[in-house]
Amino acid sequence: MNITGNTIFIPGATSGIGLALARALRDKGNTVVVGGRRTELLDELKGEGFGTVRIDTADAADIERAAEDVLRRYPDLNVLVAMAGIMRAEDWTRPEDFLATAETVITTNVLGPIRLIAAFIGHLQAQPDPTIVTVSSGLAFTPLKVTPSYNASKAAIHMLSESIRLQYTKVRVVELVPPSVQTDLMPGQRDNERALPLDDFVAEVMALLESQPDAKEILVERVKFLREAVQRGDYDHVVTVLNATDPHANK
Repeated sequence: MNITGNTIFIPGATSGIGLALARALRDKGNTVVVGGRRTELLDELKGEGFGTVRIDTADAADIERAAEDVLRRYPDLNVLVAMAGIMRAEDWTRPEDFLATAETVITTNVLGPIRLIAAFIGHLQAQPDPTIVTVSSGLAFTPLKVTPSYNASKAAIHMLSESIRLQYTKVRVVELVPPSVQTDLMPGQRDNERALPLDDFVAEVMALLESQPDAKEILVERVKFLREAVQRGDYDHVVTVLNATDPHANK
C-alpha cells in the first residue's frame, strides 16, 4: 500500500487506533474521510481538516446511505479501512449474560466490515491503486478467555481477508493485526502498562506500511507473540501467559 496521495475512508475513526491512524495518514499527504456515530466528535475533526460522515456500522441501511454520501463527495476514494469494532467481556456459562452481547459483537465486527466492503468494492475496482485494509487482532490467533465473541470475530476477519485476497485481482487486501493497545476499547485498557502505547503502535504501523508496500499483514513486534504462537510451537504456553497476565482475564 502506498501511504501518500490516497483518498481514504476510515469508519470508526473518531477515537482510539482509528483516529490516530487517520491523523498519521493525513500527515502523509492523504485525503482522509473519518466516519463515526458521534456528531460532536465529527464536528471537531472537521475542524482538523478531515472529511467526515456520520455512519453506524452496525446498521446495514446506514452503511449504504453513508457509502453513497462518501462516494458522491469523494469520487477519487481508493482506500477503505474497515476499522470499526467493539470488544465486550462475556460469561459463556450464563446464556442470559452472553447472547445479546455476542450478537452485537458479531454484527459490528463481522457483518460491519462485510457490508462496508460490499458497499465500496464496485467503486474500488475501478480506481488506481485500490486497497482494502481489514483490522483483525492478535486475539484472532490466541484467545483471551473473557472475550470469546471478539476473538471469534477477529478470527473471521483474518480468514475473510485471506479469502477475498484470492478473489480480488485489482484490489490489494492488507490485514492490520493489532496487539493490546492503550485505548478505551475495554475498561482499564488505556492505563494498562502491558498494552502498547497508542502513539508507538501507530508509528510502527506507518513505518511498516512505508517499508513493506506489498505486505499482506501488518504485524508490529508486540503482536508476534500471539500471531506466531502456532508456528513457533508454543501455543499452549502463550494462551496460559496471555490469560494469566491480562487484567481482564480473571474477571
